[in-house]
Amino acid sequence: MKTPIKSSLLALAATLFLVGSSAAQAAQGPLPTIVGTAVAVNQQSGEFSTLIAAVQRAGFVPLLDGRRQFTVFAPTDAAFAKLGLNAGNIDTVPVPTLQRILATHVKPGRLAAAQVVRLRLLGTFSGSFLRVSVTDAGVFLRSKGTAQSQIVATDVFASNGVIHVIDTVLLP
Repeated sequence: MKTPIKSSLLALAATLFLVGSSAAQAAQGPLPTIVGTAVAVNQQSGEFSTLIAAVQRAGFVPLLDGRRQFTVFAPTDAAFAKLGLNAGNIDTVPVPTLQRILATHVKPGRLAAAQVVRLRLLGTFSGSFLRVSVTDAGVFLRSKGTAQSQIVATDVFASNGVIHVIDTVLLP
């Protein structure tokens, strides 16, 4: 038999647990967009300064900050450095060229890594295709103008898609 005090303590404990859980969830909030996620990762690792500058210069922020779902293959700063580019000199690339390059890195729709590896071709926002190859060494993407780009980190989820990190810029 439960006493009124025991019942009240159980009810209070349950209420505090639920309020605490809701507060923790509210503190986490919803996932940021692809742009917000890239900025947050960059603040921690410094890996995406050039990509963020390129997205801003090309006018892709509204696209990647919206509600549409995308898969983004995000080149690191080291990937851009292979082309002699960094956040300080990305403005030397003409905007139309930058837009074509970035559009090659964006796939409409959300594809987790497990889905990417089951495909052989991925249609990109630019209208071009990326060839996917899976080997013992890893998962690789190839665009028309690129040797190979390896996916080096996967499934960085955002509210409007997912980011997979790559080691080489994909050229149209």
